[in-house]
Amino acid sequence: MNIDNNDILIRLRYALDLKNTEMVDIFKLGGIELSKDEVLKVLTKSMDEELEEDMIEEENHIPCDDEMFESFLNGFITFKRGKQEPKPGQTDRPEITYEHVNNLLLKKVKIALSLTSEDMIEILELADVHITKGELGAILRREGHKNYRICGDRYARNFLKGLAIRYRD
Repeated sequence: MNIDNNDILIRLRYALDLKNTEMVDIFKLGGIELSKDEVLKVLTKSMDEELEEDMIEEENHIPCDDEMFESFLNGFITFKRGKQEPKPGQTDRPEITYEHVNNLLLKKVKIALSLTSEDMIEILELADVHITKGELGAILRREGHKNYRICGDRYARNFLKGLAIRYRD
């Protein structure tokens, strides 16, 4: 099962016990104005054709595209670490990079929560996933680097599971 951006946000919100009002603030810090109602619509799973009658109606769901997702993660960094003054020649708002979503998730959450590579490995181990420092480094590299590796859904899902174990227990 592929996880989409909405699902990642739902899991991240749960793992870090973020309140609805905090979610609104985080989106705002990332440059996206959403009401509490709209945030709740983002925090719903998308409809699956086979489960149509069991799921919520389409108008109660706002899909989270890659740009909205990255804006949320940028806002999350600001929410956790505070506003950083731009360096000379740097734009006020971080540019959207359109990297693979799972890689972006791991990188931005690592920054927001001030995690070390060892912390990331421990979080994955909490979910029974064992990864070497080299494998993690490849996932955290910039897209286009010769050693860059795409982070699969399994790692992303288990990283979120490990976060939940670490921050909710």
